[in-house]
Amino acid sequence: MVAVVLALCSAALFGAMTVALRPALAREANAGLGTLWTVLVASGVASTATVIRFDWEVSGIWPFALAGLLGPGLSQTFFTLAVKDAGPARASVTVGTAPLFAVAIALVFLGEPLVAGVLAGAVLVVGGGVLLVGERDRPKHVKRIGLVFALTSALVFAVRDNLVRWLAVETNVSPELAASVTLGTGALAIAGWVLVTQRGVSTRPWRLFAPAGILFGLSYVCLFEAYYRGTVTVVSPLVATESLWGVVLSVVFLRRIEVVGMRLAVGAALVVGGGVLIAVFR
Repeated sequence: MVAVVLALCSAALFGAMTVALRPALAREANAGLGTLWTVLVASGVASTATVIRFDWEVSGIWPFALAGLLGPGLSQTFFTLAVKDAGPARASVTVGTAPLFAVAIALVFLGEPLVAGVLAGAVLVVGGGVLLVGERDRPKHVKRIGLVFALTSALVFAVRDNLVRWLAVETNVSPELAASVTLGTGALAIAGWVLVTQRGVSTRPWRLFAPAGILFGLSYVCLFEAYYRGTVTVVSPLVATESLWGVVLSVVFLRRIEVVGMRLAVGAALVVGGGVLIAVFR
C-alpha cells in the first residue's frame, strides 16, 4: 500500500512539473538549458532529502550513477523537447504509455508474471496513444516531432525504471541517496551535452525552471521510494497516471494555450485506465 501511495504522489508531482515547464520554455526557448537547470534543481532537492535521511551507505552506488545517464540524462532531455514541441498535455499522455514498455521489459528480464488483465491494460494504453497520434484538430503549436520525443522519453523511462527496480532489490543504498546520485549523474551528462552543442551555459534561466525542478526532485524521491517497496508492474502503471494530472492541470492553468479536446481527453482516460488495469491484475 505504501508503494501505491508513493507512486501516485510521484505521478501528481511529475504532472505538475510538466505544466510548470511550459511557461518557463515560453520565456526561455533553449530546451537544453531548461533541461539542465530543471535537473540541477531536482538534484538539490534529492540531496536535501538525503541529508535529512542521513544514511550514507555508499557501497554499490555506482550502478545508480550509470542509471542517471538514462534518466534523467536522456529521458528528461527528450521530455523537455516534447513539452516544447507538443505541449504539456500531449507530452504527458504520450509518456503515459511508458508502462507498456516497462511491463514488457519486466516480464522478459525480471521474470514478473503475465496475466490477462495486464494484456488488457496494455491494449488500452496503446489505444490511448493511437488516439493522440491520430488527433487532427491539434493546436498549431503542437508538432508531430514533439510526440516522437515524448515516445522516446517513455521508452527510456521504462528502461530506467526496470534498472532501478533491479538495483533496489538487493542494495543497501537508501532511496534518497540513490535518487540524488542518479539525478546528479544525469545533470552532468546534460551539462556535457549543452557544453558540446552550445557556446556556454547561462545562469539566467535557472529561476524560470526552479519550480519545475523542485517538483521533479520531489517526484524522483517518491519514485525511488516506491520502487524500493513495489514491483515494476505495480509502480510504473500508477506513475503513468501523471497523464491525467498533466491534462487536468493544463486545463486549469494553461487553458488559453493548451486546447484539450474530446479526443485528447479520451486518450488520456484510456492510458490511465490501462495503467490501472495493469496494476490491478499484475
